[in-house]
Amino acid sequence: MAKRTKFSKDQYLKWYESMLLMRKFEEKCGQLYIQQKFGGFCHLYIGQEAVVAGTVSGSKEGDKHITAYRDHAHPLGLGMHPKYVMAELYGKQTGCSKGKGGSMHMFDKDLNMMGGHGIVGAQIPMGAGIAFADKYMGNDNVTFCSFGDGAARQGALHETFNMAMTWKIPVVFIIENNNYAMGTSVERTTNVTDMSKIGDSYEMPSESVDGMTVEEVHDAIQRACEHCRKGNGPYLLDIRTYRYKGHSMSDPQKYRTKDEVKDWQAKDPIEKVLDIITTKKYATEKQLEEIKQRVKDMVEESVKFAEDSPLPEASELYKDVYVEEDYPFVTD
Repeated sequence: MAKRTKFSKDQYLKWYESMLLMRKFEEKCGQLYIQQKFGGFCHLYIGQEAVVAGTVSGSKEGDKHITAYRDHAHPLGLGMHPKYVMAELYGKQTGCSKGKGGSMHMFDKDLNMMGGHGIVGAQIPMGAGIAFADKYMGNDNVTFCSFGDGAARQGALHETFNMAMTWKIPVVFIIENNNYAMGTSVERTTNVTDMSKIGDSYEMPSESVDGMTVEEVHDAIQRACEHCRKGNGPYLLDIRTYRYKGHSMSDPQKYRTKDEVKDWQAKDPIEKVLDIITTKKYATEKQLEEIKQRVKDMVEESVKFAEDSPLPEASELYKDVYVEEDYPFVTD
């Protein structure tokens, strides 16, 4: 096992606040959805926060991030104010995708958040394409392409893996392996339950990671980045995590037991970080309460902002459909 990095007090406090914001934001989303404040699909990230937190801390400015439709936590981890995520859920024009994407399509060019994507597995070739652009431009940026264990069964993955290895594309493929594709367990979809082995036939370096421990995620991300930035091509991370809630808000969760959920909740990534903070006296009880209050205030502000924001004008239907400027690589 690789040696774990020693992390600073500031890093632990940053992880704690970031993951707590993800958790509280998602809990509020669940409440608002039940109250029919917004519609459509809604996939919560509760339980998986360490995957985003460790990926963000292990990356650098200029790196790109692309994911699937369970995508509320990703922009929050990257620093987007939750009010823009909430406004997008409400379909308001102040949302990060102008109210046109909703829950499954969070996007922010300035944060290099290249979108959540509703088509299962569609982001896999897209992520490689984004990474290829960085390789073409000659920089050392890496693209983090996240997808679930269900999306890993898409044929596009194999075409992408083959091309990424052949062209040595700097992309880190992240399987957010929460063990269920909707309600179908990994064991029921494949004979190869160790998903880190998927890259073997392409000789793609890979490893399995404890996704309930943010330090392990951070270190794995940095190992993968170092590999990619040296021009060695892609890297595969099977990050094993767990969602405490259903696949979506409409999921009755009859495919797993309450004991199974309880066992995973005992590994809660936020509680692990909090335990280190309190054990090492990185923060007083008062300081921790201030963090909790700051997070609570941000979530409440996001709800008010979303509810007070205007809906898009009907004319917005015709905007952002086609590129309205000359293609930058076309010359006369």
